[in-house]
Amino acid sequence: MGTVFSFDVRGCADPGRTREALSEAVAFLHHADRVFSTYRADSRVSRLARGELTPEQCGPDVQEVMRLCEDAQRRTEGWFSPRYAGRGTGWDPTGLVKGWATERAARLLASAAPAEGVCVNGGGDIQLLGGPWRIGIADPLAPGALATVVEVGADVPQTAVATSGPAERGCHILDPHTGEPPAHTLTAVTVVGPSLTLADAFATAAYAQGDGARSWLERQPDTEALATDTTGTAWQTTRFAHRVA
Repeated sequence: MGTVFSFDVRGCADPGRTREALSEAVAFLHHADRVFSTYRADSRVSRLARGELTPEQCGPDVQEVMRLCEDAQRRTEGWFSPRYAGRGTGWDPTGLVKGWATERAARLLASAAPAEGVCVNGGGDIQLLGGPWRIGIADPLAPGALATVVEVGADVPQTAVATSGPAERGCHILDPHTGEPPAHTLTAVTVVGPSLTLADAFATAAYAQGDGARSWLERQPDTEALATDTTGTAWQTTRFAHRVA
């Protein structure tokens, strides 16, 4: 997927089975890349865009992600959209599929090799199962520094942390209504919730929307968010403070 994945498994009862489960999780992530990459001409998503395949011919994973994208578009009031793609393709699930694949790899790993805690980090977007954990949120204005630390207790069964913004990849998130870069000063939006599939899509949508996303995020159940701007401060949802270590 053009990024780095890392795995942290704590308290595993069977190290040999854990190594096997890690191999299965990595194999799944490579499978997801082969299916969903918009940079691979032979991926099912690319073939779908060219009209060579129908959604039904793409298989159950593509159909599942299509349903999830439609749900995310509805829940974000249109600020997440797989329908506009800057590279000219008709359907691009990039804003959701990395979170989906990372979450699924974490759940595969946890079910195949029971452990006290599992963390899968896909390019800075993180799915946690079990705990405790402390997750550093990178400061987009100071490489190598942290903006804050999110703390997850041992009693929390699942937590996801996703960040969207231009700090690592430059401007790659577009306003789905205009097809242009968002006209605001935010440098990053971090969303914390139970599912990385949704947290990834919500962070993308929130960055696209800008400051107007704050009131929408406040209404989302089990969801907290932190936004930073070019001055180093911006806003956070009222419940985010309870997440900070």
